[in-house]
Amino acid sequence: MPTGRVKWFSMEKGFGFISSDEGEDVYLASSALPSGVTTVKPGTKVEFGIAEGRRGPQALSVRIVEAPPSISGGRGAEDLAILIEESIKMLDRVGNNLRHGRPLGEAESARVAKVLRGIAGQIEGTI
Repeated sequence: MPTGRVKWFSMEKGFGFISSDEGEDVYLASSALPSGVTTVKPGTKVEFGIAEGRRGPQALSVRIVEAPPSISGGRGAEDLAILIEESIKMLDRVGNNLRHGRPLGEAESARVAKVLRGIAGQIEGTI
């Protein structure tokens, strides 16, 4: 199974890229992340399946092998604050679309719900 490190990932956009150990960039959709995981930090070591997509290699069934080192030794308050701020931007965009008569599609509804459940789990873990 291929391995690599997360190059970047945007929770708001719902995708990012992995730099594989073979040197190629691999598209990473939020739907390929493990259940309950809504975002990954750059530098996170991952293992993944791979398929050829319309625009190149795409990661499937991602498994986190090793999280990048953290000064706090775990997901700290600053990391959680960033997740919350990104989710506010996402919800603001969703709210504006709804206000203008543009309802969420099934895929976007599922992505928004997954992000909110993940953040709720992180918040519960801090109490």
